[in-house]
Amino acid sequence: MVEGKILKVSGPLVVAEGMREANMFDVVRVGSKKLIGEIIEMHGDRASIQVYEETAGIGRGDKVVSTGAPLSVELGPGLLTNIYDGIQRPLETMRIKVGANLTRGIDEPALDRDKVWHFEAAMKFGDKVTPGDIYGTVQENEVILHKIMAPPKTYGTIVELRSGDFKVTDRIGKIKYEDGTIENITLLQKWPVRVSRPYKEKLPPVDPMITGQRSIDALFPIAKGGTACVPGPFGSGKTVVQHQLAKWSDVDLVVYIGCGERGNEMTDVLREFPDLVDPKTGKSLMERTVLIANTSDMPVAAREASIYTGITIAEYFRDMGYSVAVIADSTSRWAEALREMSGRLEEMPGEEGYPAYLTSRLAQFYERAGKVVCLGSDGREGALSAIGAVSPQGGDISEPVTQATLRIVKVFWGLDASLAYRRHFPAINWLNSYSLYRDRLSGWFAENVSKNWMEYTGRCLKTLQVEADLQEIVKLVGMDALSADDRLTLDTAQSIREDFLQQDAFLDVDCYTPLEKQCGILDLIFTYEDRARRAIEAGADIEDICDLPVHEQIGRAKSVPNDEYKKAFEKIKNEITAQLDRLVASVERE
Repeated sequence: MVEGKILKVSGPLVVAEGMREANMFDVVRVGSKKLIGEIIEMHGDRASIQVYEETAGIGRGDKVVSTGAPLSVELGPGLLTNIYDGIQRPLETMRIKVGANLTRGIDEPALDRDKVWHFEAAMKFGDKVTPGDIYGTVQENEVILHKIMAPPKTYGTIVELRSGDFKVTDRIGKIKYEDGTIENITLLQKWPVRVSRPYKEKLPPVDPMITGQRSIDALFPIAKGGTACVPGPFGSGKTVVQHQLAKWSDVDLVVYIGCGERGNEMTDVLREFPDLVDPKTGKSLMERTVLIANTSDMPVAAREASIYTGITIAEYFRDMGYSVAVIADSTSRWAEALREMSGRLEEMPGEEGYPAYLTSRLAQFYERAGKVVCLGSDGREGALSAIGAVSPQGGDISEPVTQATLRIVKVFWGLDASLAYRRHFPAINWLNSYSLYRDRLSGWFAENVSKNWMEYTGRCLKTLQVEADLQEIVKLVGMDALSADDRLTLDTAQSIREDFLQQDAFLDVDCYTPLEKQCGILDLIFTYEDRARRAIEAGADIEDICDLPVHEQIGRAKSVPNDEYKKAFEKIKNEITAQLDRLVASVERE
């Protein structure tokens, strides 16, 4: 145990001397209240410590004690449905113990030490153990089967393993290592948050993460194991987009990190998620969710750690063979915490005051995503998708955090304030957003949804791009200067925007759209466009085409319940053909 004395206190930064034997990233206890901190810089026997709690009242000469271990998370049964702060302290447990206003220095174990779990052994005496092998399982809740795995670097033989009811710290068996030492096996393991968990092999992401959000699934899809960012100004709907992804994505688990955002937003999540029904399981959404809450009024240093805490928990579930989504809201607040600590360390600032290592730290976070072959002899595969919100000041996406993120991630959902002010949600700007997974996922969509999927979604993007060009002409010379074909293009683009891309997150029938229904809506829009072009060639007037009643029926298509749309869409399609054929027939009679 290394013990030192405080030389200087500067907000969340504490400098202590006498710490020569301590190591970088060791967790320390600061002052008489034993505040939790972490060593982030060493100079001789002086250690710079970022403290995860308010440092008021700490002074020169106070004691600092190193625990000799890095900042680590506890991994085991009981993680799900829980809400933690940035350093994995259980907020509900602490609230019960000390009330709503947390006292400084309080430290509670992340996993409940009194709760009993039923463990079913999957190995027996004499079995060889390699890293990632599954000792057995715990049915954590009705949704998730928790697999108790051998930690990385574990090579040995099972000496004892038994099924039964245990607490997380109880001995469930013993393992004899290759060097002859024997160690107890428990349901609990620890892992340092700044070290990514190992795997056998990284695989190319080829399966889409289906979100039920039409603008994402159709135009800018993300793969399971992929990375995405959602930058946008205040009020453009970043948080709602992320809530929708957390609610409806077809992943097995969600780790939601509220990093530096407003407390009332986390309160909304806490109130909503237990009441929401998971469409996959019919159970509460909280049963497959872990929440990390480090709101803007919490200590700034813990904000920096919260990102690593969340993604380490996600990697643990990935290693079980699950598909996990990490949703961070927002990485801008995390970068601001980096900037504040860098300033107090008197480091040379980079662009806009951010530290020079901003890009590498962001890369370290996003590079922990991916689809992998997990450790273990069964060859199971897991996927970890990382989605980060970015809150650029004034909506300026040329600022350093957004630009550094764009160099790393492969999907960019750029939110646009002008769309949000027009009440077009999700306010994803189709002209500057992109997905580098579209071509890679085309085979999956063709096989599992429709052979027309890529054609339809490609037509969407092209039509919207042409519309932007035509709108410039309309501003100069007016609508009457356009040809009938161009006016039909504008009409189709309006239908794509209003009848397909616009989606109400708070309307039960519209908040989630299956892929087949999305393809059906696009089929209606483009069937109308193709038939209308033929009618124009036959001499029909564009004004008469745009006034057809079928327009309204296409507009209402997205409001058809998800289990009834097939018959309704067939009826609308027949109406499109019938109304346009009647229009052409009347033209020919004239």
